[in-house]
Amino acid sequence: MARHDIDKAGVRNKLAPRREPYWGAPVERGLFVGFRRLDMGGNWIARYRNDDGKQVYQSLGPVSQENDYEVAKREARRWRRTVEAGIQTDRPVTVADVCRDYTDALKAEGRERAATDSRKRFDRIVYDDAIGQIRADKLTQRHLEAWMSRMEAGEMTGRKKGLPSKATFNRNLTSLKAALNRAVSRREISHDRAVEWNAIKPHRDADGRREVYLDKKQRRALLDAAEGDLRDLLTCVALTGCRPGDPAAMLRKDYDARTASVTFRTKTGGRTIPVSPTARELFERLAKGKQPGAEMFTNGGDAWTPQAWAPLVKAAAAKAELSPEVVAYTLRHCWITDAILSGMDLLTVAKLTGTSLEMISKTYGHLVHGAARDKLAQVDFL
Repeated sequence: MARHDIDKAGVRNKLAPRREPYWGAPVERGLFVGFRRLDMGGNWIARYRNDDGKQVYQSLGPVSQENDYEVAKREARRWRRTVEAGIQTDRPVTVADVCRDYTDALKAEGRERAATDSRKRFDRIVYDDAIGQIRADKLTQRHLEAWMSRMEAGEMTGRKKGLPSKATFNRNLTSLKAALNRAVSRREISHDRAVEWNAIKPHRDADGRREVYLDKKQRRALLDAAEGDLRDLLTCVALTGCRPGDPAAMLRKDYDARTASVTFRTKTGGRTIPVSPTARELFERLAKGKQPGAEMFTNGGDAWTPQAWAPLVKAAAAKAELSPEVVAYTLRHCWITDAILSGMDLLTVAKLTGTSLEMISKTYGHLVHGAARDKLAQVDFL
């Protein structure tokens, strides 16, 4: 087979248009890059003989200043590795496909709430955005940076108000990376492609201290301003330090009156924790007359969702004349703060609240130092 100096534009321009590519010198053993001459311009084509001895081909895109011969060779090597890894390049998947598969996998694992959260998140930031239509195996750092800019500018919602916080941005990025990494593990994307999204770093200090703190009088005012089912939900958070989504997903069978314990089954998986006498009174009242599979906390008989409780909490905070920054999560922050200041060790706090010791230390470590200073001041060492 004749070899051509297709790396030279002058040579390519003199070639006659034809369907069969003009092949250059081997890129490496068994791997070639070819140039398919068209009436106007042309395309790069890769050819490789796989382990079965079969010649396989892959289009590398049109020739351009950005997609020159060196770029084509690099992409050909990348493609060869995907072939050898058993990745099916003849069935390309888009970023949106990858995200839908990830959401379906969460649901199949029984993680209904995580699946719902991911679906709603991808609805906002992937499915209706340009990034969703990009082939996942062609995704680049540049694509991701443009996606980040659109998200930070609020362009995905078409409005400039309510721009995502740094913490929200980080959660969006984490969800997308998780979906892409799953596709890598399933050999739908080459593992070396992960360098593109690993280069995108989350915002620093996005999950730092939560400054809004309510004293006990303010907490009671918030609960008094909340009505009916909302008050029960918030009381659970205030008494256990759980996430608001924990009681929202709780069933009657998740409360064990015999051991005075409750099992929460959201986000980090199931965890069973003991409850205080006051919390026990709440659960006993709500459990009365309910079947094991019935929801323990409801919103007028319907399931609670963040979209349902968030505006109600804001309204209750306004009625109680509290900071507009107060949210349901504020009560979890108050519980963790009080637990640490009362002397509870960080490992126990982490286990009871279903988070990592690292996160507790990072977010609330300043409280431990403050408490330690107070105790040191009371000790006479000399």
